[in-house]
Amino acid sequence: MKIAGLRIAAAPLLLLTILGIATALRLHGIGFGLPALNDPDEPLFMMTAFEMLRNQSFNPGWFGHPGTTTLYCLALICLAVGGIGLATGRFADADAVAGALYADPGIVFLPGRLFIAACAIGCVYLTYRLGRRLGGARLGLTAAALLAVNAVHIEYSQIIRTDMQASLFMLLCALCAIDIARTGKRRAYLLAGICVGLATATKWPGAVIALSPVCAGLWRMAQDRSDATRQAGFLVLFGVTAAAALVVASPYLLLDYPTVLRNLAGEARPEHPGATGGGFFANLAWYVMHPLLTSMGAVGLALVAAGAVLAAWRGRLITFAVAPGFLLFLAIICLQALRWERWLVPLLPFLALLAAFALCGLADWLRRRMARPMPWIEAAAVLLLAIPMVHTALIEAHERTHDTRQMASAWVRVHVPAGSSILIEDAAFDLTSGPWRFLFPLGSAGCVDVRAALGGRIRYSKVEGLRASKPLVDLGHVDPALLPTCRADYAILSHYGRYRTDPHFRPEFEQYQRLIGGGKIVAIFQPVSGMSSGPVVHVVRTDR
Repeated sequence: MKIAGLRIAAAPLLLLTILGIATALRLHGIGFGLPALNDPDEPLFMMTAFEMLRNQSFNPGWFGHPGTTTLYCLALICLAVGGIGLATGRFADADAVAGALYADPGIVFLPGRLFIAACAIGCVYLTYRLGRRLGGARLGLTAAALLAVNAVHIEYSQIIRTDMQASLFMLLCALCAIDIARTGKRRAYLLAGICVGLATATKWPGAVIALSPVCAGLWRMAQDRSDATRQAGFLVLFGVTAAAALVVASPYLLLDYPTVLRNLAGEARPEHPGATGGGFFANLAWYVMHPLLTSMGAVGLALVAAGAVLAAWRGRLITFAVAPGFLLFLAIICLQALRWERWLVPLLPFLALLAAFALCGLADWLRRRMARPMPWIEAAAVLLLAIPMVHTALIEAHERTHDTRQMASAWVRVHVPAGSSILIEDAAFDLTSGPWRFLFPLGSAGCVDVRAALGGRIRYSKVEGLRASKPLVDLGHVDPALLPTCRADYAILSHYGRYRTDPHFRPEFEQYQRLIGGGKIVAIFQPVSGMSSGPVVHVVRTDR
């Protein structure tokens, strides 16, 4: 049996192939940077998860995303790593486990990244499920293939953050919304409510996916007015279930609400070095012309636009049951004061579906025009789209494994004399075993001795308190009165370059100038397109 030229028997094999490719691309280079921590937010999640275990508490003590479901999963990963280490004799006791983690974070960070990659592969599979429900196996396979090779999706499959897990719950909710539109059963409303609660407990903006089941329910009520009262009751049940699921998944949102309010205030920053937005339309243009154009290509974006038109014209289910939540999500991220590439992650499956919708529609039109079966046309089109997308993904993976911060570390090993003091702004755990004294800028504490802080098993809650809601932990945000504590023989500066070019942060730049004025820049490491990534790193020989 065939569906528009696709043999049903071949669909499972094609799906396994797509998932295999998705897995290979997400595992390729997944250990980048380790044991150094290049992403500034990864330590937040892992240290918070570890502190829950150390405190023997279910209270994460941080709710900025809120990130609760991710933090609980990461705590289980830490527990598993420690348990396996104790069982195999690698660690003598729990204190030895903690010491090993502070010496080499890669012990738990790599398993944490693998968990995020598994969530990403789940997103590829759920995209197939969505496409199959909306238009058959052909649409599902096409959408899954486009998502599998998307460079932005691959990049954030390898970083410990909440975006990918939130995307997973949002896709599950979209599947439930389709069931609501088709069947109107109570079970579909209940499952949708659970998914909304979990998505919200993972990342606050995930709550907007609730609009999809709501619109699906309203659409079903319009289609069958005799059943409107029952469907209205189910919508109320959906809302109650979503609220209950949120509280069950993250009970400390209520039990520790002062911390929630404080964290939300800290997250609501109007400016951030290198990420300050420019209003709705400027942000939308940035998302389209930078991360989306780079990862999907001009043809892919044209297919998304054509798919949106085609879906509005012919695709009732995708228009009424899937699109509302994702379109609201797009509107919300464009309205924010900041703009981040990673905020696109939950939208990528929906964009892949729109592109697949257009591609399959074009294939059908060509078949009618040519009056020939042409069963290969979708596969050929996907292959033509996928080749440059895979090329982009592999280049970016190569860049991530050749980071300017690791280049600076290599320079230090060769050129900095033993016994020298070094001020450093990134989490360079690849250097901490070397014969140098390291200082790290920590807000209201000034610059602290790295070995003393790690030896004392510094807690992230303390780091967050000393940070005082500043956008970055760097020299520019050290208490000016404590700037003398940051004087060292060398300074490895990862943020100096961005402050030089951002007029919003002139005071921070002047603070760098006060510390390193009179010093000599002895090395600069800049990212090179296609070869390396990371910030522009300045190595300064200070005059102290």
